[in-house]
Amino acid sequence: MNKQMTAEQVVARLEDGMTIGIGGWGPRRKPMALVRAILRSDLKDLTIVAYGGADVGMLCAAGKVKKVVFAFVSLDFIPLEPYFRQARQSGAIEVMEIDEGMMLLGLRAAAWGLPFIPTEVGLGTDIINQNPDIKVIDSPYDDKEWVAMPALQLDASLIHVDRADARGVCQIAGPDHYMDDWFARAARETYVSCDELVETSYFHDPAEARMVHWERSQTTGVVPIPGGAHPSSCSPLYGFDVPHFKAYAASAKEESGFQGYLEQYLGDSEAEYQDRVGGLDAIRAIELPTY
Repeated sequence: MNKQMTAEQVVARLEDGMTIGIGGWGPRRKPMALVRAILRSDLKDLTIVAYGGADVGMLCAAGKVKKVVFAFVSLDFIPLEPYFRQARQSGAIEVMEIDEGMMLLGLRAAAWGLPFIPTEVGLGTDIINQNPDIKVIDSPYDDKEWVAMPALQLDASLIHVDRADARGVCQIAGPDHYMDDWFARAARETYVSCDELVETSYFHDPAEARMVHWERSQTTGVVPIPGGAHPSSCSPLYGFDVPHFKAYAASAKEESGFQGYLEQYLGDSEAEYQDRVGGLDAIRAIELPTY
């Protein structure tokens, strides 16, 4: 079985109005090459579910987004993602803002085929007041109330990993795989970009296989794109590009805005984008962040 695809083939399978989950965490291991492919497309009216970073901000700035379901949208060292902030403050998008743990439960519910998962998280907070679709229910076993976190059912998920084989076995070698396994399982289709395409025999080594976090049957397509997470990180291969993120954030205050950023960096292909940011060697040379 060969699940190799191009980014353009992935985008061709997406449709207006879809609910799309995006893996990663803030400025970490985002499938940015796939996001850039969407930016070059005519897709619109998307609902994005993400622990967001520039992926969410760029799609909002490009007018691709109808709604964002999120726990945060941040560039980490730049606390508020600038273009998401603009979209939200102007009322250009609908939002469902929830707790990080509630989002995890929503993804798990979708993965397990459940309509909701009960939780105490959110009780007594404005999460309930601001999200009428999230209900509070009575326990059938005692007199407690529970938040019924609804399933976050995804039409598609986009994820970036360190390595994958053509069959859809995916490896995340960094210290945290975040919630990407649940994004993969919660989606009807899951498209994974990878920094390196390897032979299946690579995963015969138990030390490598233990960094595989979901079943290959959950992977619909594999897109080999070295450096495809830039400007986010893909630890341990490369860190996030602080100067690039600073330039991106600064563009939100410039007259040319996001269009100016696109004209400077996006290009007509991923190869052209990477050339404009210094090439793959420069991406791979970015140091990992130190905390």
